[in-house]
Amino acid sequence: MRKIELLAFAVVVLSFAMAIYFYPAMPEKMASHWNAGGKVDGYMPKFWGLFLVPVLSLVLAVFFILIPHIDPLKANIEKFRKHYEMFILLFVSFMFYVYMLTILWNLNYVFNFTVFLAPAFGALFYFLGILVENAKQNWFIGIRTPWTMSSEVVWDKTHKLGGKVFKTSGALAALGVFFEDASFFFVIVPVILGSLYLVVYSYLEYQKLGNKKAKK
Repeated sequence: MRKIELLAFAVVVLSFAMAIYFYPAMPEKMASHWNAGGKVDGYMPKFWGLFLVPVLSLVLAVFFILIPHIDPLKANIEKFRKHYEMFILLFVSFMFYVYMLTILWNLNYVFNFTVFLAPAFGALFYFLGILVENAKQNWFIGIRTPWTMSSEVVWDKTHKLGGKVFKTSGALAALGVFFEDASFFFVIVPVILGSLYLVVYSYLEYQKLGNKKAKK
């Protein structure tokens, strides 16, 4: 196992250790969901409130680590493996950060949950942009539309643009920390609109490519 993968698992193990450590201090019903305004609107039993995120982190980390071994285009993943592994570590760390915010809230530290999430989402989206712009054609990682998967040229163009889109989405998400009442929209709206735009862009580029071939 690679060093970064071991670090990712270390973060997961730490989250399980935190769950065990804080178990006696948690209320029987833990706050587990917050609305767009950063207010609690959902609860769950203490056991799941403490162990759900560590379990999800473990399952996702294992799945992410398996991808380079099971993808039919695994040779392409090796070309951007370092970026991909850094993303795994960042994603697991992001989950741990959200988990720690949840624990702090349930220890009666009151704050606007959405505002505290904004910079974390910003970092995640920005690095996703770095990953996307370096990604080579594969079946699991990147902007996988019928058109990017059908043409390596369309894949490369879409992912080059996608890197800029996700980096911009990350910067805008981070700005949400300065807009308490609208931080959720700074996080979610740019990345949704940007993703939809990239799907349309990949289709249009594929159509252009087909027209060029037809004219030859």
